Amino acid sequence: MLPLRHAGRRRRAALLAAPPSAASGSREQCHPPCFAAGARRQESVFWAGIRARMLSTCAEHHDFTARAGLSARLTQADIVNALRKGDRQRASIMLSNLQQTKEALTSEDFSHILEYCAEAPDPLFVMDILEIMEDKAIDISKGNYRSVTRALTKGGYSKEALKLLTLLGEKESTHGILPIFNIFLSACRTNLNDVGSCLEKMEGHLLGKSEITYCELLKVAVLQGNLSAVHDLWKDCTRYYSPSIIALRKFVKAFSTLGDLQSAYHILQRMVVLAGEHTDHLTVSSKRRRQSTRLDIPVPALNEVEDLKLVSDYDLPSSFQGKTGTEGYLVDAQSELFQVETQSSKHKQLKSYVSIISAGDNLGDNSGLDSGRMTKTLRFAPVAVKKILRWSFNDIIHMCVQVDNCHLAEQLFLEMHKIGLRPSSFTYDGFIKCVLAGKGVAHALKVIEMMERRGIKPYDGTLVALSVGHSKSLQLDLAEDFLGRVSDIKPEYIHGFNAFLSGCDIMNEPERALRVLARMKQLDLKPHIRTYEILFSLFGNVNVPYEEGNMLSHADVSKRISIIEMDMLNHEIQHSFVSLKNLIRAFGAEGMIEEMLRYLNVAESVLSNMDPYQKSDLYGIVLHALVKAKETHKAIRTFKIMRACGLPANTAIYNVMIECCKLLPCFKSASTLLSLMLRDGFCPTVVTYTSLLKVLLAKDDFEGALDLLDLCLTEGIQPDIGIFNTLLSDANARGNIHVIECILECIHRAKIQPDESTLWYTFCAYVDQKLYNTAVEALQVLSMRMISEDASVLKEKGAALEDLILSEEPDAELSIIKAFGATEECSVAALLNLRWCATIGSTISWLPEDSLWARRLASSYDANRRLHMP
Repeated sequence: MLPLRHAGRRRRAALLAAPPSAASGSREQCHPPCFAAGARRQESVFWAGIRARMLSTCAEHHDFTARAGLSARLTQADIVNALRKGDRQRASIMLSNLQQTKEALTSEDFSHILEYCAEAPDPLFVMDILEIMEDKAIDISKGNYRSVTRALTKGGYSKEALKLLTLLGEKESTHGILPIFNIFLSACRTNLNDVGSCLEKMEGHLLGKSEITYCELLKVAVLQGNLSAVHDLWKDCTRYYSPSIIALRKFVKAFSTLGDLQSAYHILQRMVVLAGEHTDHLTVSSKRRRQSTRLDIPVPALNEVEDLKLVSDYDLPSSFQGKTGTEGYLVDAQSELFQVETQSSKHKQLKSYVSIISAGDNLGDNSGLDSGRMTKTLRFAPVAVKKILRWSFNDIIHMCVQVDNCHLAEQLFLEMHKIGLRPSSFTYDGFIKCVLAGKGVAHALKVIEMMERRGIKPYDGTLVALSVGHSKSLQLDLAEDFLGRVSDIKPEYIHGFNAFLSGCDIMNEPERALRVLARMKQLDLKPHIRTYEILFSLFGNVNVPYEEGNMLSHADVSKRISIIEMDMLNHEIQHSFVSLKNLIRAFGAEGMIEEMLRYLNVAESVLSNMDPYQKSDLYGIVLHALVKAKETHKAIRTFKIMRACGLPANTAIYNVMIECCKLLPCFKSASTLLSLMLRDGFCPTVVTYTSLLKVLLAKDDFEGALDLLDLCLTEGIQPDIGIFNTLLSDANARGNIHVIECILECIHRAKIQPDESTLWYTFCAYVDQKLYNTAVEALQVLSMRMISEDASVLKEKGAALEDLILSEEPDAELSIIKAFGATEECSVAALLNLRWCATIGSTISWLPEDSLWARRLASSYDANRRLHMP
């Protein structure tokens, strides 16, 4: 075979030999004498055939090269597909076959595999490829270096990536390798040691920093919460750069995330100016990321560049919890944006909000407001630039929600209108949440109305936030309406449903809560532990506070709680401290003492991580229920267990135990408890004096109770209506009209509004003495005082309230109830009492002090010095 191979080589050499070149002589001298003129034409045909065969041979060579490249690409695709399917063994076999191929391999033959491994990431397969490339002496291209660096760092092999970067810096020139170091910074920004090592190598190779470098270091600083490093990066970047609008947007996001709204607003002003100059154009990369078309020339690495202070023990600045930026890093921003807003009337505030939002009703992206002070810099700005600018406004506005700076959010919202930048749904989302926190639901409702009038659909999160705001203000109709408008229920929206259920609990509307629970089940929205905490409070009792518990209500409560606990078990949710606390309180309120004590034991065994104060809170609830149920011995035993365990007591627990002494009755025991209370450092309150009063009254020591009331007043303790009602109750039982009248005048002079119990004891006392006209007159005067103790307020409200009182409509009482919220039960009761007085023929006068009964009480009080004014 060898002679044939050599023969073939000689034959190919002869065919490819160059034609004889022309000598210095004539053309005839170039050929042998035997060739005639016609033979020269045959010679030209001969050389044309040789050239055709040469061209054919070259085409065959190029076709072979193309087939080899196509084969390599197909092999890469097969390897990538195997890796995607998780078949690493097959991928390794195909990689080994690629290694053993006879054709020369280049870095391009591995590029697609490395790109996939960078996205996966798959650092182990990358290292296998690097071994093959080293064995084959294949030079790694810069594109492959990028993929390898990203795969190693994302896969947790940062040390190997650093070694690779070191070799790259030593082998290559500094031109063009900075992006590879930026890739390393992007992938390992959570590891400060790796970031520091990378920066050291960059300084060692004098690579400098590009805008992308600064952006990656910004991410590191934000992850640390290191505001100082962000300021250093800003100073370093602006010292050498005029940052692009994308880099400015990154700094705005960093400063706003860390709570420095002043610096963020300052940079936002620069962005607006840059956008108005129309010098920064943006393009979209292959990965759908916006990038500037300006050249990104790295900053030279100089020794005077300050340290970025990327330390791991940096604490968040206090500004993150405040309303403005950090005090030590103030920049030249508009100071008026951070002044405290002066409060005006609610009507003017709502009117101003309407004017603010209405001013931009017909505002488009390319228009400005007709005002000399309003700039129109964005009229001809590209859409991409406007989008970047809007994102930066959104960053600051949404941060205003967290730092509770509604005033700055308002100013930014106005600025967007001034420069002709239309707010998006996301902008409105942040702005409405700011208004909810800063000004309340009424202002937020105006904003949402104007937003919908412009045809901008609010986010579901915005609707949930509005529902939460209305739930907190106990406007449950609006809260339910906004929850019903949410189109795509997500798990994080459970807090909106919880807020609504909490409102139902406060308003005692379990029927409304059932509708929402049914909707949650229909939407397959998984409850949270907070949901069950509210449900135990909402459905844990039946008759309370209107009636005492009975056997039927006890059975109903047990059934309800069993259903709730079964649902908890189905959702694999365990009891929390609050859920067990609400459960124990519900059992105690219904008078189910055995069940309450059983769940107290459950709480102590299940919640092993309870602190002593939480345990004390549970014992306080149990003690209150035991005293209310007159389980004196159990209450004393529970209190002794609590003291033996060293659990801290509080004023409420001592007050309950002092009240327990009225069941004995034993004032000596109450005095002992008072001594313990003072020894533990707790001062007596008006509730303490009320409990002591009950003990004295239980011993029929009415004179001692009056002395104790005098002591309470002289000690400077502000009395409440409860302590007076305690005395009125006993005086009513004794039929002491003169004592009742004296106490009522004392209440009036102390500017304390009476409640329903005050009216009941007074009315019953007069009726029992058959003083019917006096009873009606006293009921009318006290009802007026329930509405207000201020005569001017009564005179102002009288005209409107009188229409309700004297109404002849069949549902007049229902209109009175609907005119007031559920939290204004005293006003409702007062108006119903006045309507009853008018019905039996009494004249309604809105000057209660002119009543003969009121004047008689005032004159008799001056003569009686038994009770003193506070």
